[in-house]
Amino acid sequence: MTQPVMTSSAQTLPLTQGLQGVVADFSSDQRAFKNVPWGKAMMWIFLLSDTFIFSCFLISYMWVRMSTTEPWPNPSEVFALTLWGKKIPLILIAIMTFVLISSSGTMAMAVKFGYEKNRKMTFILLLITAALGATFVGMQAFEWTKLIVEEGVRPWGNPMGAAQFGSTFFMITGFHGTHVSIGVIFLIIVAIKVLRGDLDHERPGFMTGRKGNYEIVETMGLYWHFVDLVWVFIFAFFYLW
Repeated sequence: MTQPVMTSSAQTLPLTQGLQGVVADFSSDQRAFKNVPWGKAMMWIFLLSDTFIFSCFLISYMWVRMSTTEPWPNPSEVFALTLWGKKIPLILIAIMTFVLISSSGTMAMAVKFGYEKNRKMTFILLLITAALGATFVGMQAFEWTKLIVEEGVRPWGNPMGAAQFGSTFFMITGFHGTHVSIGVIFLIIVAIKVLRGDLDHERPGFMTGRKGNYEIVETMGLYWHFVDLVWVFIFAFFYLW
């Protein structure tokens, strides 16, 4: 069954009901999607799929932790760092979190100056964001080294309690660390292109885009904010629970 619908030219067109009507609506409204940048659209699709993957990891972690009969290691003891002869619980994790959250702020500022087409400030803030991300990865590598060398934690075993601790910890934090490392590489690439003026002069190349268009900076910002948000959940589940 169809209903008449008035168009701007005063013509009456049939309005299809049901699933066919939904398809027809999307098809007729395609003009609304003409100006959506493909890079940004694909980034949103990628982040949606990545959200599903991280959600599966964290849900699996919760299931393993609640179902195991062996005692789970105390995060305050496992991730304590000895400074000046005293063990300070979670101090390294707190610094890592501060560094990564700070990088989210510098990334937001880079996007702002990108919209203003301020090449110098955009370049500087992208480099600062990349440096903070590299610092985070370096501290994570130090954390892994401490767990493996000093504590004896392995993906297949754990002398401090439940054997599943090592496998879940290294899998989830390693997957997140890989995302941060990839983000640092792409931030440096985008920063170099901003410095050379590739985004202003429409030079052909990888991730250049249209002339005078800094959308790639915003796209990188979406990715980086996602990485920061995921760390908030990892921090809560692994280090505070």
